Amino acid sequence: MVNIPQDVLDFIPGKMGWIATVSAAGQPNVTPKGTMRVLDDSHLAFADLFSRKTRQNLKENPVVAVTMVDPATAKGYQLKGTAELLTAGDLFEQMSEQIRQMPRQMPPVEYVVRITVDEVYDQSVGLDAGKRIA
Repeated sequence: MVNIPQDVLDFIPGKMGWIATVSAAGQPNVTPKGTMRVLDDSHLAFADLFSRKTRQNLKENPVVAVTMVDPATAKGYQLKGTAELLTAGDLFEQMSEQIRQMPRQMPPVEYVVRITVDEVYDQSVGLDAGKRIA
């Protein structure tokens, strides 16, 4: 577990997170998540509403990568870590309520993914692209 740098924590809110997972057989899956949120300086979470492949992959292999990019500034970050699938508890209830309050009708939350971040990389355009920063 690492501490996510403050500038990365400040960057994340409002960004679409692209979640990459891999099955036990090595089949990759990448899917966007609009519910990404910072829990603290070492953890992220998202509510999964539609992604059966993501859930199956995380059950088989909890290693995950999340990439967020701001196309307007060409700035971005990738965070890698380990995911836990939550189907109950305070975080699950909080995120479920947030989804229910959204202006667009969404399906019920099936699970929430809590990610313990182990590595952070710069994904911005420039000389530091791909550089580990935490």
